[in-house]
Amino acid sequence: MVKKSAMLLLILFALNSAIASQAPVADRAASSGSLRQIIPGHYVYSINNAGRLFNSGVVVTSEGVLVFDALESEAVARAERESIANVIKQPIRYLVSSPFHDPFSKGNLAYADVFKIGHENYRAGLLDQMQRGRLSAEEQRARLPNATFHDRMTLHFGGKEIQILYFGPAHTKGDSILFVPQDRIAYMSEVFFSEEFPNMAGGYGVSWIRVLDAVKALGADVFVPGHGPIPEDPKQTRAALDRLRQLLVDARDGIQAEIARGATEDQTVAAVKLQQYEKLPSFAGQREVVVRRMYKELTGNLP
Repeated sequence: MVKKSAMLLLILFALNSAIASQAPVADRAASSGSLRQIIPGHYVYSINNAGRLFNSGVVVTSEGVLVFDALESEAVARAERESIANVIKQPIRYLVSSPFHDPFSKGNLAYADVFKIGHENYRAGLLDQMQRGRLSAEEQRARLPNATFHDRMTLHFGGKEIQILYFGPAHTKGDSILFVPQDRIAYMSEVFFSEEFPNMAGGYGVSWIRVLDAVKALGADVFVPGHGPIPEDPKQTRAALDRLRQLLVDARDGIQAEIARGATEDQTVAAVKLQQYEKLPSFAGQREVVVRRMYKELTGNLP
């Protein structure tokens, strides 16, 4: 009898494990999300997708909440909204989006009741992406921003000044930076890959360095990344931001040296190995992409 009971328990465990393994990716990601307070009035909601952290910012004021980036799906965004509602009583009033790529904008579908803001290039990139994907007109309307801006937009919201800033192309052509001066915190989305080799498939590495310099000049103490961990002491994010900048500078300088010697793009890819960064996640898949994009940018051949 004991053996039969043990066998039955093993079968039930195996069935439950099989069912769990077949759960939709979005549902698994949603269940693994976590909301963490970084400093008073500022939170980050993070999900772990295939070992990579994706971060969404949450700014709390006396009049309501602003969310920065909706992440990868409607399910994930609804899970974030539920996590916010469990901790914060004020309603969500604004959604600000930075990169138009699906992992940060598909969740816009869960914010039909919220005023959405993005840079004008963000809107153009998102619309082009959705049209090429032949998404329904309904989904396109649900995800597009209600308002766009060119250089900056300032919200005076619940006693806080919230600056939405554009400093030029970086990870995309339309990356927004969210800065709250009185709290000295900047939300950077995919302009900041923390402790991870940056993805530059559609990026502009030389301009990216200038964008990082502009963000650092704001005088923030805390820099919230779109990818990667946030240290227990959030002020240590400045050091991680400096490391990302140095990586891009090393790539730029190495590529410039090869161009000065008359190297072709392929020769430059072979020469600029950036081996000092080979232990960073995504290095193997992104090193060549970074070198090729920056070579084209430096030689005036990047659209």
